Amino acid sequence: MLDVLLMVMVTLLAGLAMPAGAMLARVERIHPDWLENEFRHSVVAFGGGALLSAVALVLVPEGSARLDTGMAALCFAGGGLAFMLLDVLLAHFRTRAGQLAAMLTDFIPESLALGAAFAYGSKSGAMLLAGLMALQNLPEGFNAYRELSGSARPGKNRDKRAITSFVVMSLLGPAAALAGFFWFAGNPPLVSGIMLFAAGGILYSVFQDIAPQAVLERHWAPPMGAVMGFLLGILGHMLTTHGT
Repeated sequence: MLDVLLMVMVTLLAGLAMPAGAMLARVERIHPDWLENEFRHSVVAFGGGALLSAVALVLVPEGSARLDTGMAALCFAGGGLAFMLLDVLLAHFRTRAGQLAAMLTDFIPESLALGAAFAYGSKSGAMLLAGLMALQNLPEGFNAYRELSGSARPGKNRDKRAITSFVVMSLLGPAAALAGFFWFAGNPPLVSGIMLFAAGGILYSVFQDIAPQAVLERHWAPPMGAVMGFLLGILGHMLTTHGT
């Protein structure tokens, strides 16, 4: 029972990094020129690097380990196709929510994997995964808030609704972790398929929505932001797999 409570708590804390990032994005008027240019683009690139690290170091290796080649390819391609169709739908309704969708499809499968890790008895690995999720969700929450605020009417009520929605979304993490702990842990191929599906969708989103936003002429910090975001994933992966 204590493990379940710990699992819920760390997953919730990782999820709350999303509204924390959104609240950070609200301070744009402190230094508007700086935030609108190099810092904002660096945060976007950092989030893209972190997402790529999740795909390359967590979702794809873990997902492909328990599936045959054909099924792995089908799940991965299906995720990319599903996100393409979602992108077409969002464009049809003129809604900018690509970063938000990428954030959720990263957070939910990793929460499922975290719950399964607790069920398998890998508590240390699960705790490190939770920390990596939190550090990914912070810039992703920042980017998603700026993306949504750019397509909505300004106002205090809008800001409050956006932050509230991010808090509510953070509750999906504990729910997914509980599902991974009690239901999905007994079916490893299903968890793997979900992770690969999410990986395909995230990869599509990175190159469709995130990478183009990170470009800023005659500035070199944003590309380094992507490098640092991926480095974050490498460090988390090494700590999880090697314990050093």
